[in-house]
Amino acid sequence: MSDHFFVVTGGPGAGKTSLITELARRGFHTISESGRAIIREEMQSGGDALPWADRLAYAERMLERDLRAYENAQVLSGPVIFDRGIPDSIGYLTLCGLPMPPHVAAAAKAARYNARVYLAPFWDEIFTQDTERKQTRAEAEATCAVMRETYTALGYEITELPCTDIASRADFVSAQLAL
Repeated sequence: MSDHFFVVTGGPGAGKTSLITELARRGFHTISESGRAIIREEMQSGGDALPWADRLAYAERMLERDLRAYENAQVLSGPVIFDRGIPDSIGYLTLCGLPMPPHVAAAAKAARYNARVYLAPFWDEIFTQDTERKQTRAEAEATCAVMRETYTALGYEITELPCTDIASRADFVSAQLAL
């Protein structure tokens, strides 16, 4: 277990990446979300490991990249904040109604984060769609619920982020990490 690894999870469009960007600006070690990078790469290369094409291939690519990020972050000292974690792959497969390959569940059990996981709740006022985030509001709400259930089932404690401006959210997380 890596007690200094913290995950920010939730549905799309809930402000996770904006929070991670602000925490990085404040000097925290941060790890970017793998999903968006994979979508950009697949769109550029004409690949189909995309959430609207081959969902299982997309989930496998996310898991592979998240495991590599987890391993690479082992050398970092102090808090490391991840924009989504390995258990998000379980949540994604669950949300899509896809079978759970045993190696995905094994990875989530083996590569543990701090027990406190930050959940960005669905927040209608800031939700937007773009070329990489195509989910509807209902899908975003469902994703948030599945991520809460997934992390809870794996023994993590959910700390819900306040629905407030980015600086205040970053203050909230910073204060928690200083404890």
